[in-house]
Amino acid sequence: MTERVAAIVLAGGRSSRFGRDKLAAPIAGRAMLDHVIERVRPVAADIVIVGSVGRTLDVPADVEVVNDDRPFEGPLAGLVVGLRALDPGLERVLVVGGDMPTLVPAVLDRLIDALDRREAAVLSDATRPRPLPMAVRRSKAIDVVEKLLGDGERRLRTILERLDVEVIPDDVWRSDDPDGQTLRDVDVPEDLPG
Repeated sequence: MTERVAAIVLAGGRSSRFGRDKLAAPIAGRAMLDHVIERVRPVAADIVIVGSVGRTLDVPADVEVVNDDRPFEGPLAGLVVGLRALDPGLERVLVVGGDMPTLVPAVLDRLIDALDRREAAVLSDATRPRPLPMAVRRSKAIDVVEKLLGDGERRLRTILERLDVEVIPDDVWRSDDPDGQTLRDVDVPEDLPG
Protein backbone atom coordinates (compact mmCIF):
# COMPACT_ATOMS: atom_id res chain seq x y z
CA MET A 1 0.00 0.00 0.00
CA THR A 2 1.29 3.46 -0.87
CA GLU A 3 1.91 5.76 2.06
CA ARG A 4 -0.57 8.66 2.15
CA VAL A 5 0.69 12.13 1.32
CA ALA A 6 -0.42 15.41 2.85
CA ALA A 7 -0.01 18.90 1.43
CA ILE A 8 0.50 22.15 3.28
CA VAL A 9 -0.36 25.30 1.34
CA LEU A 10 1.28 28.38 2.86
CA ALA A 11 -1.24 31.18 2.42
CA GLY A 12 -0.59 33.61 5.24
CA GLY A 13 1.23 36.45 3.52
CA ARG A 14 0.04 40.04 3.28
CA SER A 15 0.07 40.25 -0.56
CA SER A 16 1.71 43.67 -0.10
CA ARG A 17 3.53 43.65 -3.45
CA PHE A 18 0.38 42.45 -5.21
CA GLY A 19 -1.74 45.30 -3.82
CA ARG A 20 -4.77 43.19 -2.85
CA ASP A 21 -5.48 39.62 -1.73
CA LYS A 22 -3.64 37.70 -4.41
CA LEU A 23 -5.08 34.33 -3.36
CA ALA A 24 -8.47 35.56 -4.57
CA ALA A 25 -7.08 36.96 -7.84
CA PRO A 26 -8.95 35.43 -10.78
CA ILE A 27 -7.18 33.12 -13.19
CA ALA A 28 -9.43 31.74 -15.93
CA GLY A 29 -12.47 32.71 -13.85
CA ARG A 30 -11.37 31.01 -10.61
CA ALA A 31 -9.38 32.20 -7.61
CA MET A 32 -5.65 31.55 -7.63
CA LEU A 33 -5.93 29.44 -4.48
CA ASP A 34 -8.40 27.14 -6.27
CA HIS A 35 -5.75 26.43 -8.90
CA VAL A 36 -3.16 25.57 -6.25
CA ILE A 37 -5.56 23.15 -4.54
CA GLU A 38 -6.40 21.56 -7.90
CA ARG A 39 -2.68 21.07 -8.66
CA VAL A 40 -1.81 19.35 -5.35
CA ARG A 41 -4.95 17.20 -5.16
CA PRO A 42 -3.63 14.43 -7.50
CA VAL A 43 -0.63 14.02 -5.19
CA ALA A 44 -2.02 14.63 -1.68
CA ALA A 45 -4.98 12.96 0.03
CA ASP A 46 -5.03 15.54 2.83
CA ILE A 47 -4.68 19.29 2.24
CA VAL A 48 -4.11 21.88 4.96
CA ILE A 49 -4.03 25.58 4.16
CA VAL A 50 -2.22 27.82 6.62
CA GLY A 51 -3.90 31.21 6.50
CA SER A 52 -3.74 34.27 8.69
CA VAL A 53 -6.18 35.42 11.34
CA GLY A 54 -8.87 37.66 9.89
CA ARG A 55 -8.60 36.28 6.34
CA THR A 56 -11.51 34.19 5.13
CA LEU A 57 -10.57 31.56 2.59
CA ASP A 58 -13.21 29.98 0.38
CA VAL A 59 -12.05 26.39 -0.06
CA PRO A 60 -13.68 22.98 -0.65
CA ALA A 61 -15.15 21.28 2.43
CA ASP A 62 -12.49 18.56 2.46
CA VAL A 63 -9.65 21.11 2.73
CA GLU A 64 -8.68 22.14 6.25
CA VAL A 65 -7.80 25.76 7.00
CA VAL A 66 -5.71 26.57 10.07
CA ASN A 67 -4.66 30.03 11.18
CA ASP A 68 -1.04 30.93 11.68
CA ASP A 69 -0.60 31.72 15.38
CA ARG A 70 2.35 33.95 14.45
CA PRO A 71 0.83 35.90 11.56
CA PHE A 72 3.17 37.62 9.13
CA GLU A 73 6.30 36.15 10.73
CA GLY A 74 7.28 34.32 7.58
CA PRO A 75 6.81 30.97 5.90
CA LEU A 76 8.80 29.00 8.48
CA ALA A 77 6.27 30.00 11.17
CA GLY A 78 3.44 29.00 8.83
CA LEU A 79 5.09 25.67 8.10
CA VAL A 80 5.20 24.65 11.75
CA VAL A 81 1.49 25.47 12.10
CA GLY A 82 0.74 23.23 9.13
CA LEU A 83 2.94 20.40 10.38
CA ARG A 84 1.25 20.51 13.79
CA ALA A 85 -2.20 20.42 12.19
CA LEU A 86 -1.51 17.20 10.29
CA ASP A 87 -2.34 13.76 11.57
CA PRO A 88 0.96 12.58 13.15
CA GLY A 89 0.59 9.37 11.16
CA LEU A 90 1.08 11.27 7.90
CA GLU A 91 4.80 11.29 7.29
CA ARG A 92 5.20 12.43 3.67
CA VAL A 93 4.31 16.10 3.28
CA LEU A 94 4.32 18.37 0.27
CA VAL A 95 4.75 22.10 1.01
CA VAL A 96 3.73 24.71 -1.58
CA GLY A 97 2.94 28.39 -1.70
CA GLY A 98 -0.62 29.62 -2.09
CA ASP A 99 0.71 31.82 -4.90
CA MET A 100 1.93 28.92 -7.08
CA PRO A 101 -1.02 28.27 -9.43
CA THR A 102 0.91 26.45 -12.15
CA LEU A 103 2.42 23.56 -10.19
CA VAL A 104 2.81 20.39 -12.26
CA PRO A 105 1.63 17.26 -10.38
CA ALA A 106 4.25 15.00 -12.03
CA VAL A 107 7.01 17.22 -10.63
CA LEU A 108 5.36 17.16 -7.19
CA ASP A 109 5.38 13.34 -7.43
CA ARG A 110 9.15 13.48 -7.99
CA LEU A 111 9.56 15.46 -4.77
CA ILE A 112 7.49 12.94 -2.81
CA ASP A 113 9.36 9.98 -4.33
CA ALA A 114 12.66 11.49 -3.13
CA LEU A 115 11.44 11.04 0.46
CA ASP A 116 12.15 7.31 0.05
CA ARG A 117 15.83 8.31 0.14
CA ARG A 118 16.02 11.58 2.07
CA GLU A 119 14.37 13.69 4.79
CA ALA A 120 13.44 16.45 2.33
CA ALA A 121 13.49 17.31 -1.35
CA VAL A 122 13.47 20.51 -3.37
CA LEU A 123 13.91 21.55 -6.98
CA SER A 124 16.84 23.45 -8.37
CA ASP A 125 16.47 26.10 -11.01
CA ALA A 126 19.44 26.81 -13.28
CA THR A 127 21.38 28.45 -10.45
CA ARG A 128 20.32 27.22 -6.99
CA PRO A 129 17.91 25.11 -4.92
CA ARG A 130 14.50 26.72 -4.41
CA PRO A 131 12.65 26.32 -1.07
CA LEU A 132 9.19 25.89 -2.61
CA PRO A 133 7.76 23.55 -3.56
CA MET A 134 9.32 21.20 -1.02
CA ALA A 135 8.64 17.71 0.29
CA VAL A 136 9.54 16.77 3.87
CA ARG A 137 9.29 13.87 6.25
CA ARG A 138 7.03 15.32 8.94
CA SER A 139 8.75 13.70 11.95
CA LYS A 140 12.14 15.09 10.91
CA ALA A 141 10.95 18.50 9.76
CA ILE A 142 8.79 19.47 12.73
CA ASP A 143 11.66 19.23 15.24
CA VAL A 144 14.00 21.19 12.97
CA VAL A 145 11.46 23.91 12.23
CA GLU A 146 10.54 24.35 15.91
CA LYS A 147 14.24 24.68 16.81
CA LEU A 148 14.86 27.21 14.04
CA LEU A 149 11.87 29.30 15.16
CA GLY A 150 13.07 29.12 18.76
CA ASP A 151 16.41 30.48 17.58
CA GLY A 152 14.65 33.43 15.93
CA GLU A 153 14.93 32.18 12.34
CA ARG A 154 12.10 33.00 9.93
CA ARG A 155 13.46 32.09 6.48
CA LEU A 156 12.13 28.87 4.95
CA ARG A 157 15.41 28.26 3.12
CA THR A 158 17.21 27.54 6.41
CA ILE A 159 15.42 24.21 6.75
CA LEU A 160 17.50 23.03 3.79
CA GLU A 161 20.65 23.45 5.89
CA ARG A 162 19.35 21.23 8.70
CA LEU A 163 17.76 18.28 6.89
CA ASP A 164 19.18 15.62 4.59
CA VAL A 165 17.88 17.14 1.35
CA GLU A 166 17.77 15.78 -2.17
CA VAL A 167 18.03 18.58 -4.70
CA ILE A 168 16.38 17.53 -7.96
CA PRO A 169 18.32 19.16 -10.82
CA ASP A 170 16.66 21.47 -13.30
CA ASP A 171 17.32 19.15 -16.25
CA VAL A 172 15.66 16.21 -14.45
CA TRP A 173 12.38 17.73 -13.25
CA ARG A 174 11.93 19.76 -16.43
CA SER A 175 11.38 16.51 -18.31
CA ASP A 176 7.90 16.69 -16.70
CA ASP A 177 7.61 20.50 -16.90
CA PRO A 178 9.62 21.88 -19.84
CA ASP A 179 8.46 25.47 -19.27
CA GLY A 180 9.37 25.45 -15.57
CA GLN A 181 5.84 26.33 -14.46
CA THR A 182 6.25 24.52 -11.13
CA LEU A 183 8.62 27.21 -9.85
CA ARG A 184 6.39 30.08 -10.94
CA ASP A 185 4.96 32.17 -8.14
CA VAL A 186 2.86 35.32 -8.26
CA ASP A 187 4.21 38.39 -6.49
CA VAL A 188 2.69 41.21 -8.58
CA PRO A 189 -0.36 41.28 -10.89
CA GLU A 190 1.90 41.05 -13.94
CA ASP A 191 2.98 37.56 -12.75
CA LEU A 192 -0.52 36.13 -13.17
CA PRO A 193 -0.68 33.43 -15.86
CA GLY A 194 -2.61 34.44 -18.97
